[in-house]
Amino acid sequence: MTDNKIKPTHLQRAAFVYVRQSTPAQLERNRESTDRQYKLVERAMALGWHRQQITVIDEDLGLSGSTTLHRSGFARMTAELALGKIGIVLSLEVSRMARNNADWYRLLDLCAMTDTLIADGDGLYHPALFNDRLLLGLKGTMSEAELHVLRTRLEGGIRNKAARGELRRGLPVGLVWGEKDGEILFHPDESVRGALRAVFERFSETGSVRQVWLWFRSQKLSFPLQSNTLPEIRWVTPTYTAIHHVLTSPVYAGAYVYGKTRQERFMDDAGQIKKRLRRLPRSQWSVLIPQHHKGFIDWETYQSNQARIATNTRPRAHQAEGAVREGAALLQGIANCGNCGRRLKVYYQGNNSTPGYHCPGSTIVNGRGSYCLRVGGCRIDEAVANAFISAVTPAGIEAALAAEASIEVEHDTALAQWRLELERVRYQAERAERRYRVVEPENRLVARGLETEWNERLRDLAAAEAELARRQQQRPRTLTDQEREKIRALATDIKGVWSAPTTTDRDRKELLRTLLEEVKIVVKREEFTARLTLRWRGGAITELDVSLRQYHTPPIRNDEETINLVRRLAVHYSDAIIAGILNRQGRKTPHGERFIANTVGNLRRYWKIPVFHKPSTAPEGELLTVHKAAEILGVVPSTVHRWLIDGFISGEQITPGAPWQIRLTDEIRTRFIEKEIDGYVPMIDATRILGVTRQTILQRVKRGELHAVHLTRGKRKGLRIQVKDQQPTLFDAHS
Repeated sequence: MTDNKIKPTHLQRAAFVYVRQSTPAQLERNRESTDRQYKLVERAMALGWHRQQITVIDEDLGLSGSTTLHRSGFARMTAELALGKIGIVLSLEVSRMARNNADWYRLLDLCAMTDTLIADGDGLYHPALFNDRLLLGLKGTMSEAELHVLRTRLEGGIRNKAARGELRRGLPVGLVWGEKDGEILFHPDESVRGALRAVFERFSETGSVRQVWLWFRSQKLSFPLQSNTLPEIRWVTPTYTAIHHVLTSPVYAGAYVYGKTRQERFMDDAGQIKKRLRRLPRSQWSVLIPQHHKGFIDWETYQSNQARIATNTRPRAHQAEGAVREGAALLQGIANCGNCGRRLKVYYQGNNSTPGYHCPGSTIVNGRGSYCLRVGGCRIDEAVANAFISAVTPAGIEAALAAEASIEVEHDTALAQWRLELERVRYQAERAERRYRVVEPENRLVARGLETEWNERLRDLAAAEAELARRQQQRPRTLTDQEREKIRALATDIKGVWSAPTTTDRDRKELLRTLLEEVKIVVKREEFTARLTLRWRGGAITELDVSLRQYHTPPIRNDEETINLVRRLAVHYSDAIIAGILNRQGRKTPHGERFIANTVGNLRRYWKIPVFHKPSTAPEGELLTVHKAAEILGVVPSTVHRWLIDGFISGEQITPGAPWQIRLTDEIRTRFIEKEIDGYVPMIDATRILGVTRQTILQRVKRGELHAVHLTRGKRKGLRIQVKDQQPTLFDAHS
């Protein structure tokens, strides 16, 4: 019955053997399955196909059959199948060709339409026959169900083990798995543990990830890097991302976490289905077991660190605080508008030394918002600082004692890390020496490489010893009893410490935020005062009235000469042309800037100067620019400018710097001729005939005593002067 399905038309076409394994691991370990699939070539030959007709599709080895994405072999086979070039498709089982019904039934439809057979390890099928198609459909459904069951079992076992905190996954640097189920221990390398503890200690002092990173860079400390593929720790230059991962990872707080991300499927612009990972909020994590193991910090400290890091990001609209920056504005991030409640923004003026605050409400909704306030910050900052100093003065002595105890902490932390670094470098040098001494002296190829490595480790050891010695010499001097008494006495003068040159703006803002949560500002312009509402942490409210500086400045306006000139020019020109005229004359706005069309328009509207309108009845002739007149007359613009200077034609210029305008009348057009006229001679002949200079002739033409035309064609084109009633002389030239 099976042989009856194979027709001569099938044997005339090709036979395709589809070979696939799901993963590279299966391809490496399950060699028997791969060999069985390749032996399907012998079965195709037994069914009647020649070896030259058989094509093996093994391009998809190591790829999953759950989708056709990236399976170029399956796509090539489908294309050949649609063209009717395949007589039979052989596969060890249905799951090798497709693990989902969408791809499987599409393949069945193509086989039915092109009269193509399908063969697997159980038999031979014709998808065009109902019984065979029914059986193949059941096999495809079972293949898809099998994949679902296998995945469900695996994921269920993984989740069940993760719920107990025993699922072993990659750990961040500084933590390793123990021998017991779910046991997580500190890394045995003391230098690795010291680097991580330094990260958390510095963050507790600075409260900024970036400041911790900059401290590591300033101290030239290395940071450990661990990879899942490389068992050894690598020491590299710390990056901001590495420091941020340490401070935001809950594993360092002793918590076991699973399911922080979720895999999602989406369709890209090309219509292909792809996968991506989406980070989930803490409330949606699948497993969270606090106090699962011993951590570098406790869970409460981790939560407070995350809240502190969150406030350091750039806040959104209507949100206060944000990262403390280096500017002089004391209330940056905590000042709010008392009218609309928006967070005030900071501006600086006067070489970026004088701070101020302004409400961005006027720029919201495409610039259609309402103006709230803009105020200088010097007096406001001073009033808030005095209120803060008054509040913290009773605690000054305790703060001074705490500061005395932590004077050397920063230096000791860096020094301890450098001692550990020296031990690590010394160990690497000793190991390189041992490796060099073990090698046979005759094996010079290996010995030279080991000797070079030993020399490099010795150079690193010498550099580490020199750096440690230098840092030990820079150790802060221990305070004497008299110096401690001076510090205690200084603690009573908090104002002096606040205004000391060694206290930076960042330090002041950090101190202020420890007690002050928000400052609302309301400006009363009529009274030149500002009402400040200070909300302290804990709920206490303090209100202050601050007097603002009153400015009496003379009004800024243009000079009278410029205003009168604009009045004259506005009758003839537009705002853009007037601005060009004023700039050519070297005039400036009251602020020392060049004029533009908008500036001229504002000046006209303020002084109620009418805008330029073309006259309803045009005067005789057409008023043209120099370039347009030159184009009509058939000459270059420089010639027209020369005629204006010589007086051959007349033009209009309202003020020096304004563009020349020529009223082109019929009388001017008649002065331009193409042929010579009797009685008109060239300029050089006119000077000989009249016995005067060229300049004198041009003056007579300008006064109307002589008549002149311009010849526009010929080799001797140019001016022609009428010299009738004049007697020819010996020097007359005949043209």
